[in-house]
Amino acid sequence: MRNDIVWHQSLITRGRREQQNGHKSFILWFTGLSGAGKSTLAHRVEEILHEYGCKTYVFDGDNVRHGLCSDLGFSLEDRSENIRRIGEMSKLFIDAGVIALTAFISPFRQDRRLVRSLVDQGDFIEIYCNTPIEICEKRDTKGLYKRARLGEIADFTGISSPYEEPDDPEMTIFTGEDGLDVCARRIIDYLREAGKIRHGSQ
Repeated sequence: MRNDIVWHQSLITRGRREQQNGHKSFILWFTGLSGAGKSTLAHRVEEILHEYGCKTYVFDGDNVRHGLCSDLGFSLEDRSENIRRIGEMSKLFIDAGVIALTAFISPFRQDRRLVRSLVDQGDFIEIYCNTPIEICEKRDTKGLYKRARLGEIADFTGISSPYEEPDDPEMTIFTGEDGLDVCARRIIDYLREAGKIRHGSQ
């Protein structure tokens, strides 16, 4: 950390922003294999939250690599840096009073722990999209698993690079078994019971 840079504290606090928005701000961190349904589920949850009047934004793995992380590859070091940047960006969003939903494979426990450590307790909600690789491969609309099996893609999670399952996620969603709306409603119910949102109103 450079000692010639000082954090400037905003006059408008996170608490005031949350009060104006009518809900808490936090990170919903969707993790799982490619094809596990992370992005689809994150966007469905966002849609429901939007209908409730919540301020939200989804950070999608592919989208982020078009801009913020376009300079990164898929080496172990680059993957860690990718997650670090998203963690820092998500931290800024929750300070702005926004619910940040992130859909990233984020295969390494250490990287996910780092993001958790950036924010206060209760601000990081890890959602493990637990889907067997066999199902993920059947869903392979982008043809990535096939290319990885042929050796055309190096460091592909689940094939030539490991995925470390979460030790103790806040939620485990079986996206290979349950339908999209069932999975989304489970998450919404969790948020309501945790006092993060209020159903249908500000």
